[in-house]
Amino acid sequence: MSMYFDIGDETLWNPSNGSGRLFLRQLEVFEAALNLPSGIGQGKHWGDPDTLEVDPAAYAEFVHALVAWHCRTGHSVILALSEGFVATAVALARRAGTEVELPEPEAGHIGGPAQRDIQVPGNPRTTSAAVVVTALDTRAREMDRWMAR
Repeated sequence: MSMYFDIGDETLWNPSNGSGRLFLRQLEVFEAALNLPSGIGQGKHWGDPDTLEVDPAAYAEFVHALVAWHCRTGHSVILALSEGFVATAVALARRAGTEVELPEPEAGHIGGPAQRDIQVPGNPRTTSAAVVVTALDTRAREMDRWMAR
């Protein structure tokens, strides 16, 4: 069995039920974290839980906020936990025709305004912002190659 993530009559992604449901559960987590709906929901085949419709405008807004959030954190564990999901979300957005521009690395290191999560022990991640942004873009391109249509 598999799932369908569609815009109209176009299938953007046709994952197995296992990976599709995992993506949806993680989507719920990040919708709550960002306090922003993703734009992915039950679509044209009401009653078929395996067919989901992607609202391109709402999903674009969600992915832009998600990428900004991901690239702004300096918390190593949060980066590690979120990178795969964010890369998958970016690949799906690109398939939907959304231009996902990754943030320009600011001088120095990642991190932005004060975050709620403090990394203990040690200092916040000191990897350069360019490394984080490049890794996310590379991972998103890999995900696009691995995601069935």
